[in-house]
Amino acid sequence: MKTSGGFHRLSRLLAVSLMLPTLAVAASGVPLQRLSGHVPAGISQWQTTGAPASTQRLDLAIGLPLRYQAQLTKFLDQLCDPASPNWHHFLTPEQFTEQFGPTASDYEALMAFAQTNGFTITGTPSNRMLLKVNATVAQIESAFHVHLRQYQHPTENRLFYAPDTEPSVDLAVPVLHVSGLDNYRLPRPSGHVGTAKDPTTLPAGVGGAGGGTGPSGSWRGKDFRNAYAPGTTLTGTGQTVGLAEFDGYYANDITNYAYQSGLPSVPLTNVLVGGFSGVPGSGVTNVYEVSLDIEMAASMAPGLAQIMVYETGSYGLGDVILNQMATDNLAQQLSCSWWFSYNPTTAQIFQEYAAQGQSFFICSQDTDAFNAQAGKGIYPPLDFPYATVVGGTTLTTGTGGAWSSESVWNFNNGTGSGGGVSSTYLIPSWQQSVNMSANGGSTVWRNIPDVACVASGIYVIHSNGSTTTGGWGTSFAAPLWAGFAALANQQAVSNGLPRLGYLNPILYQIGQGSNYGRAFHDITVGNNTNSISPAKFYAAPGYDLCTGWGTPNGTNLINLLAPALTPVVLSAPALSGGNFQFTVSGLAFGLTNYLQASASLTSPTNWVTIATNTATNSSMFISGLSRTNTTARFFRVMERP
Repeated sequence: MKTSGGFHRLSRLLAVSLMLPTLAVAASGVPLQRLSGHVPAGISQWQTTGAPASTQRLDLAIGLPLRYQAQLTKFLDQLCDPASPNWHHFLTPEQFTEQFGPTASDYEALMAFAQTNGFTITGTPSNRMLLKVNATVAQIESAFHVHLRQYQHPTENRLFYAPDTEPSVDLAVPVLHVSGLDNYRLPRPSGHVGTAKDPTTLPAGVGGAGGGTGPSGSWRGKDFRNAYAPGTTLTGTGQTVGLAEFDGYYANDITNYAYQSGLPSVPLTNVLVGGFSGVPGSGVTNVYEVSLDIEMAASMAPGLAQIMVYETGSYGLGDVILNQMATDNLAQQLSCSWWFSYNPTTAQIFQEYAAQGQSFFICSQDTDAFNAQAGKGIYPPLDFPYATVVGGTTLTTGTGGAWSSESVWNFNNGTGSGGGVSSTYLIPSWQQSVNMSANGGSTVWRNIPDVACVASGIYVIHSNGSTTTGGWGTSFAAPLWAGFAALANQQAVSNGLPRLGYLNPILYQIGQGSNYGRAFHDITVGNNTNSISPAKFYAAPGYDLCTGWGTPNGTNLINLLAPALTPVVLSAPALSGGNFQFTVSGLAFGLTNYLQASASLTSPTNWVTIATNTATNSSMFISGLSRTNTTARFFRVMERP
């Protein structure tokens, strides 16, 4: 993929969202840094019901902006370009912090500000992007020059608190955002409990369960591999999936699911964040969400080294849990199926994922088409360019559970695969060349979803022994894709390649290439229209705003994501006029071939592309690499779509 204007325009857009706060002047004459984006929209129309107690303690996360945003955007673009010397040269968390993180002196100044105002520092993440603190309401109001007020939530049966004005800080270091000043938007799960034959969850004609091996024909366990990765011996060996969760789960549910499905038990590692105890809450839907995420990832990749379950409570801060997944950098593929409060710091964390080679999958939600013109726009982070957004399908299988057909998952009642056009992020480079004329997509703004997977009629064990045979939601689709990515990453390792990393550029290359029909199940039947968007969106050949490029077609897609390396054959004589000459044979027609050189075989990131060619036949001749000007001792050819 060549660098294009798409990411540069994205860089300018991010620069707008990460602009330094303005300065105000207090009555004392001391300049104050005024922040933005902390007061819920519409709060001026709601009547306060009082205030939280001044002694009540709250957890906050104070975010600092990354440095060199334009350079970071360019670097992320190069990571995805096989012709770039930076292709897949992923950074460690330490390298990312050194090159792009806030400076140590700025972080120390922020800590001093917190301590001066009586805050208790509860966490200092190594990337210096966040400072975790705990403070009383009175201390918070004094430090940020706000008053916290309580209000009746307009759509939920609860009270919430929020500042009555935008906060200001007496600090010279630029502050990006302070999360935790309100609890207007709490994390909530996207998965839904249902019954396979219940007409309220599976209306007549929609389909769903029926061909699976679970009770009532529901999908479970090996059904997903039979449909999307048939015949492969890959199981995710050596790979780790990380899940972002806002509640706990019962380990016996996961053990029982594996036993009933005939699967091995994948090791689980619980990472408790923000003081969470790990004890499941009383909300069935929350615990259900955590269980289904684990069960789906383990079903697709039953040989995973581990699933890391990052858990915080229902009042937990999204940027805190996501940031720990970045600083740990232990899971190569990450997934989240929750709505959570977004802020500018969150966007930066997704950039760190991309820089470190972590693939992040997020479900496209379950309310059918998003339509900003009708007042229902996409809520970030669903439209983050550095996340792979996963829509939902209704699956039909044939003999032996083999894939037969799929349509867009839509219950025709405002419930179905989320998709639409962002009003926040400009179209990234990898989407710019997609023809949007037939699918209703935008040529200016980011379109979602990117891909899809089955999202209805699914079996789940949850809540200490409860079961459902008709679970539905794109919540199922995201962790299934994380498991599928683990299969491809396992093959990448075995082929001497670095991890896949940020997937969108390569997925869109495949989607627009000659191998698309082999790599994906193209979903051309159905729609995700609803009452506020009766004309958008409809499935179409190729990319669409219902299911993206479609669902994975097994080893065909894996072999394109993690291709085998073609042996380099040295012609005779190997040297001519001081230059190397190569004849490379066994090439696949239509793929781009990258001749790469390395001075060492100790690391998959040591390879540098020295020549590029698109195969028009099974061999190519390359010359001109000076023997005296290179330290390369090893050569290989990598084939990419």
